Amino acid sequence: MLNNWLKTTLLMAAIVALFGTLGMLIGGAKGMLVALLLGGAMNLWAYWNSDKMVLRMYNAQEVGPADAPQFYGIVAELAQRAQLPMPRVYVIDEAQPNAFATGRNPEHAAVAATTGILAMLSARELRGVMAHELTHVKNRDILTSTISATMAGAIASLAQFGFLFGGNDRERPNFVVQIIVMILAPLAATLIQMAISRAREFGADRGGAEISGDPEALASALRKIEAYARGTPMDTADQHPETAQMMIINPLSGSDLSGLFRTHPETEQRVARLLEMARRGG
Repeated sequence: MLNNWLKTTLLMAAIVALFGTLGMLIGGAKGMLVALLLGGAMNLWAYWNSDKMVLRMYNAQEVGPADAPQFYGIVAELAQRAQLPMPRVYVIDEAQPNAFATGRNPEHAAVAATTGILAMLSARELRGVMAHELTHVKNRDILTSTISATMAGAIASLAQFGFLFGGNDRERPNFVVQIIVMILAPLAATLIQMAISRAREFGADRGGAEISGDPEALASALRKIEAYARGTPMDTADQHPETAQMMIINPLSGSDLSGLFRTHPETEQRVARLLEMARRGG
């Protein structure tokens, strides 16, 4: 847990520094001060509200035991097995099969699944997926991933502002600002990748298999999701690629963006590890 708190602190400091640097390039010392204040304020806002923003972005609808009895019941059973508080449960009306967890801590967590994944997976496979997401909650990965997603979008917006207003009528265009704008998107992606390592997904797979007691079910689910997600676009994820790292499988349909924001290990590697756990009786 200490490692995740340190990771989150370093991430937030890096975001403020990036805001300040870009602000200086846009408006000098005053611009840097304004950007630093803005970056600090947005970090605080993201800590308290980023989960709500992501859920709203995907138009997620909260459900209870009467609305989605099987899905809600699976989450409740797994949360009890993992000794976690019951998270809020959401459904996203999207054909692509996918799922994610969000929130600032286990006491304020939420799990979300698309209608596509609920329709496609068996109950056994769905247990494996939700156990994976609850492992992210238990390991406190969710704060870092959610802040990463929201702040990367904010950095991109500030970069666009710098591109539009980096120069004035009396000056030649500020080419430094333009270069920063050109590299900022991959830089934001790199920042996310630094904060959300691929090892995190392996850890959540392992923890999910342990919570559910069924590594083969999660392996089967990952194979199905990967196969269907490739051919089923998710418009919201394509419009907000910074949120891709929150999903159990990369949701991006464009091959270039998929490679740029690759924070997930190859699915076959994940499946192989899970099947090895099953062979060993894990």
